[in-house]
Amino acid sequence: ELPPGRTPVETVVTSESQRERVYNRIRQEIVKGQQVYIVYPLIEESEKSDLLAASEGAEKLENEVFPEAVIGLLHGRMKPAEKEDVMVRFKAHEIDILVATTVIEVGIDVPNATVMLVEHAERFGLAQLHQLRGRVGRGKASSICMLLKSYRCSEEGEKRLEVMRSTSDGFKIAEADLEIRGPGEFLGTRQS
Repeated sequence: ELPPGRTPVETVVTSESQRERVYNRIRQEIVKGQQVYIVYPLIEESEKSDLLAASEGAEKLENEVFPEAVIGLLHGRMKPAEKEDVMVRFKAHEIDILVATTVIEVGIDVPNATVMLVEHAERFGLAQLHQLRGRVGRGKASSICMLLKSYRCSEEGEKRLEVMRSTSDGFKIAEADLEIRGPGEFLGTRQS
């Protein structure tokens, strides 16, 4: 269950065609003085392409979408001191939008962050999405987690996103994960 004092987070599943509305919502929050996380997925092929997606995303957001906002970038290839510096700046509200890879899953407490936008949300597992959503809703202001799916979202991806939209109960999410993915194969060659 949520720790005491945590605000329930509204979760919406949205698609590429709604991107402009998503950006407008982010703008509204920034104008109100709130902060935003935008998370890019790990791309299986290579960590380089993951980093590229987040770096290019940050650049595009800074130059084309939110030129009025201060944008920070956080990813796993940064040195620990660099990561720490970005996080301290985000917490101190020197950064409005933190563009990150999944390195922000745990250990970050920024009560002023009210929006979590997860790009290509269908690529994430339920546990990861649940962890990411937990980065917002830490202050008094209402928070939203927007799961943006790509055009190529599979049926299984749709099911995972629907679970996230419908519940914030960690046990129900774990049960749904087991149902969708199955228990695995304990004996035999597939598990290894």
